[in-house]
Amino acid sequence: MSKTALIVIDMINTYDHKDAELLLPSAEAVVPVITGLLQRARARDVPVIYVNDNFGEWRSHQGELLDKALAGPHAGLVGPLRPDESSLFVLKARHSIFFETPLSYLLQQQGIDELVLCGQVTEQCVLYSSLDAHIRHLDVVVPRDAVAHIHADLAEAALRMMERNMGARVCDSRELWE
Repeated sequence: MSKTALIVIDMINTYDHKDAELLLPSAEAVVPVITGLLQRARARDVPVIYVNDNFGEWRSHQGELLDKALAGPHAGLVGPLRPDESSLFVLKARHSIFFETPLSYLLQQQGIDELVLCGQVTEQCVLYSSLDAHIRHLDVVVPRDAVAHIHADLAEAALRMMERNMGARVCDSRELWE
């Protein structure tokens, strides 16, 4: 029987970066959906792992990133998604949740073989993370309404690629943990 983890990608964010204005409308739409996924996952003791960009702040840590995002103008997008005391947190430097992170080891130690990927950006970090999960023989689920995009057309193509080329299950979030 597979063990699933909910992976929240790059949602602890100040939105002070290139393309943020294009990303914000989609991010605003997915926050309530991800909030619902978090509540359902936590109610069922599904491990929640935040994997977040460090935004080039090499001396930063989870608390500092969270505090900075909560002090910024888009705190309303971060507050509902904040990690709780049982959440795990992994910092990443680049697009994939696996690139130069201890995530593979963590998943192995936890016996996790299925990932539900949510967060941002569909056509970048979510896509690359899905590929890296696939090559590690992990099952991937991507709730289409829980991933934010910069470019809708590229996001749709990325979801099709994840489903077709990587064997990901692309679904609606309401199909998970109901």
